[in-house]
Parts: sequence; C-alpha cells; structure tokens
Amino acid sequence: MFVLDNTGVFARHHQPIAAIATAPGRAAVGIVRVSAASVACIVQALCGRALKPREATYLPFLAADGTAIDQGLAIHFPAPHSYTGEDVLELQAHGGPVVLQLLLARCLQAGAGMDLRVAQPGEFTQRAFLNDKIDLAQAEAIADLIDASTEAAARSASRSMSGEFSREIHALRDALIQLRMLVEATLDFPEEEIDFLQKADAQGQLERLQQTLARVMQRARQGALLREGIKVVIAGQPNAGKSSLLNALAGAELAIVTPVAGTTRDVVSQTIQIEGVPLHVIDTAGLRESQDHVEKIGIERAWGQIENADAVLFLHDLTRLQAADYAQADEAIARTLVAKLPRTVPVVDVFNKVDAGAEANSLHAAGVRLSARTGQGLDGLRRKLLEIAGWQPAAEGVYIARERHVQALLRVEAHLVEASAHLAVQAQSLDLLAEELRLAQNALNEITGEFTSDDLLGVIFSSFCIGK
Repeated sequence: MFVLDNTGVFARHHQPIAAIATAPGRAAVGIVRVSAASVACIVQALCGRALKPREATYLPFLAADGTAIDQGLAIHFPAPHSYTGEDVLELQAHGGPVVLQLLLARCLQAGAGMDLRVAQPGEFTQRAFLNDKIDLAQAEAIADLIDASTEAAARSASRSMSGEFSREIHALRDALIQLRMLVEATLDFPEEEIDFLQKADAQGQLERLQQTLARVMQRARQGALLREGIKVVIAGQPNAGKSSLLNALAGAELAIVTPVAGTTRDVVSQTIQIEGVPLHVIDTAGLRESQDHVEKIGIERAWGQIENADAVLFLHDLTRLQAADYAQADEAIARTLVAKLPRTVPVVDVFNKVDAGAEANSLHAAGVRLSARTGQGLDGLRRKLLEIAGWQPAAEGVYIARERHVQALLRVEAHLVEASAHLAVQAQSLDLLAEELRLAQNALNEITGEFTSDDLLGVIFSSFCIGK
C-alpha cells in the first residue's frame, strides 16, 4: 500500500524506518527510534543481546567494531503493543547532536540488509494511523499537543489524543447509521403496511442527532479557537495610542511610543493569551494622507492587514474628538472600513486616553473606554475580545479541533437540515433523505480518517516533526 502526498514525500509504509526523535541541539537526553516488522537484528547489533519487552535496560550502545558509542537506556516494544503497531526500539542516550547522529548512522548500518531508511516527518505517527493504533483526529491531536502554546490548548489536545473527540464522532456516526438503516428498510419494502419511520420515531432520532451535533460543534469551535486564535488589528489615526495599546495588551514595550505622529511605519505583531485563547494582535501605521514615501508604504500595509483581520480595534483619541478635522478623518476611516471589510468582521470602537479626563459622547456608547497608558479599562477590552472570538467560560469539556474538523461538522449540519426537510414529506423524498444521511456520514468519517483521500493524509502527516 502507498500513501503519498502531492510531492511524493511518503514511501511504502511497510519499509523499516529510523530517526532522531528529539529536537536538534544539546540536551541531557536524546532519543533514537526505530520501527520495523522486526528490530531483532538492530537490537543485537547495538545492544549485544536481546531485551526484555517494555523494560528499560541500561547498557553500552555498540559501534560496528564493538566499542561503545555511548551508554544509556534501550527499550524494545514488540508489535503490536507499540506506538506504531510494529516492532519499535528506542535508544535513550546523551543528547549531544554528534552522539545521536552516530547512533542513527549505526542503526542504519545494522539495518542495511532490511532496507532501513531515515523516516520522513510524521511517519511514525502515520504508521500508528495505518496500523489502527489511532485515528486521524487523534493523530492530529498529537501534533497539536506538541505545538500547544497555552495550557488550555495542551489540555484540550490531550483530551483529543486520548480519543474523547473521536468517541463523540463515532457516537454521531452510529446514530446516523441507525437512522440510515430505517430509511433503507422503508425504501426496500415500500409495500409493507407498517410505517417503519413513524414507528421507530425517525423524526425524533433525527432531532436528537441534530442536538448532539450542535453540542459537538460548540466544543469543536472552542477547540479550534484554542489552536488557531484570531487575528486582531489595531487601526486608527496617528497618535491615537495604537502602539501604547499593543504594549499594554502584551505587557511589554514592543512598539516605539513617541509624541511624534507617524512613528509606526511598519507592522508590529504579538501573540497574547486571554483565558488560554491566543490572540494575534497587530499594530499598524496611522491612517492618514501622507506624502512621505516610507509612511505611505506603511499605510498600504496597514490596510492590507485590516482587510485580512478577524476583528478590528478602531482606536479614537478622546482628547481630539471635538476637533472638526480629527472627527472628519475618523468618519472617513469608518466609511472605508465598512467598504473594505466583510460584514462578519467586527469593528470595535475603542476610545483611548480616559486618564486625560475626556469622555466619549453618547453616539459612541457601544465602544470601549480605556487608557493604554494606565491600564484603566483594559479588562473590559479583554472581555470584548473573548466575546468576539466566541469564547465561553467553563469549557472543561473542550477538545482540540482543527478548522477542517469544524468545516466537516458544518457539512454534516447542512446535510441533516436537508434530511429533515425530506423526512417531513416522507414517501415523496425518501431516496433523497437516504442520500443526505449518507453524505452526512461521509463527512463525519473524514474527521477520523475512515473516509478520506491520500492527499489529505500527506498534508497532515508531513506537517509533523521528524521522529514523530
């Protein structure tokens, strides 16, 4: 069997593979991992004797001439009780790059007769998936756990890796299969007097299925939010306090702040965390007409960032709101924002410099008032950003999810809506009902990898680190 991405990165999955499984650089411990149908010859070559299954053994790792490359722990995980489902050997040595390269080279030398080769990124986890040790959602959760940038993201990834998300998907699939059986039975025996669908409460089953799906989607969206975060762009006229606001949110002096208008010429970005949610906050050049060539480039880049934002913080200077020219310029920016942004992208009016004693007028009652200099009102802005992101408190049951999972669940939802419409008229549309339920099941199967393309597998696993 071959599993290839569009660059041909994966070779045949039954070939023996080896790799350094720890990150490059100096460390106390480093690991070299081998996976094959049998690792007996490599165990004998490097350890000089057989190993007890799943028991760490301290011994010298032997070079071809019998001298010791290093001393460390060797563990043999016989198939199928291993990470990949194959025979696995792990050598835990000192974490110097040269030592690990020597051990890897020795493994490749000892396994030359069995065509042992260096693993591609993610290939150990790919073996685990292909050998039914994990499903596709669990495989992605492993990568997400490694990449987690917040405690909440790590905990959610761990829940998905343990199979919590997959169990929810399988429960939905089983309910769909049950409903499909009822519909197919009605199609196969139309002459029967018994109304299979009504007797089995098909309508009730479909409604319960939709309710369960809604709960799963809510947790999946929260999980995707923990993984992806949202892009927040700070926009406004020069000297409104955009850089000061970025610094205040980040808790560090990232952007230069001066009284001189137009100090920020380029994009400055920082990822912050609020309740474990990563927010990618971007400070931009002040929006105004300018003849300065460098500043004009900065303003063009600012609009480019704004057009790709998930949310925009439109910053206003409270001390200048009453000035006619300033108010007109703000109105012009507001009109441009409406013209350039989709309606789904929220624009939050943020009124800065409340510490100066100024107040926003009642026309802007929905805005957020704060002082980027003193921090007054920042908590309100943080709450607003979480609201925009769709975060909800007490999300203990959240599992990590990816955008592709959310999109698959949205397709399931759409198919179930169509199925509900066909069920309402029953006999006239039962074949269409059956087709919508089949498509919904296929969309669910894409999440766990039971129905997916080799191209998708290639993209997913090639994003892993080597050795995993």
